[in-house]
Amino acid sequence: MQKNKLSLTNLDKIYFPKEKITKGDVIAYYDKIAPFILPYLKDRPQSLHRHPNGIAGESFFQKDVGEMPPDWVRTEKIYSESNKKYLHYLFISAKPSLLYAANLGCIEMNPWFSTFKHLDKPDYLVLDLDPENIDFKYVVEVALSLHKLLDKIGARNYCKTSGARGLHIYVPLGAKYTYKQAKQFTHLIAMIAAKQLPKIVSLERHPAKRQRKVYIDYLQNAKAQTLACPYSLRPKPGATVATPLEWKEVKPGLDPKKFNIRTIFPRIKKHGDLIRPILGKGVNLKKALSRLPH
Repeated sequence: MQKNKLSLTNLDKIYFPKEKITKGDVIAYYDKIAPFILPYLKDRPQSLHRHPNGIAGESFFQKDVGEMPPDWVRTEKIYSESNKKYLHYLFISAKPSLLYAANLGCIEMNPWFSTFKHLDKPDYLVLDLDPENIDFKYVVEVALSLHKLLDKIGARNYCKTSGARGLHIYVPLGAKYTYKQAKQFTHLIAMIAAKQLPKIVSLERHPAKRQRKVYIDYLQNAKAQTLACPYSLRPKPGATVATPLEWKEVKPGLDPKKFNIRTIFPRIKKHGDLIRPILGKGVNLKKALSRLPH
């Protein structure tokens, strides 16, 4: 990167009021976390979630960046089914473009599940556990139930905090299946969980209909849907980080708030990258499906 290519602005602006964390602190975080987060961003369209005035201000999603980025930031035209037109998506290729996105006010990073080379075939599927007015211990209970089921059918799985109030369970697919196949498989797994734990699991989309339950959002596995990737900051009080976990850590007493901008680096030094296998060889969904309980 040539000198002065990246112009950083308003570094003293407060992004997290309670913690007094500034925009400059957020950019410094992404500068330091780059070696760990970049593998989950490279070659993937980004859905920009911008908080130009920090977590207390207005935020907005931006998929189409048009001609806005400088010429050294990669963009690609991709057809959007929902918008019925081509959009210019931003791609994060290396540290400079990561910091460019952070400078736009992207506190969190939201990449597609698939790369540009295989836009219709995700590298992984995700079971997104989202509690609705229910204690986090039930999220843990649901996660462990899903982990047991996935292990039983031979679908390797990995867990991370969402950085908000839930957990994300990933299954590597190796870009071997379509989004439709990934979503159908995830829906089946979610239905089995709902049958096993009817008092605490819901597949209802409307929040009012899933009060005091853990919603398993299988619809996140549609093309162009995004989640905060591993090691992404979240625009939440405490500056939480979407953090990979060992399954032995997923137990009663787990507190997602403990995984944040201040604790992530000592943790990485101790554990390394626990979730990297989601970018590796995918599971055999056909075999896994044949092992599902009837």
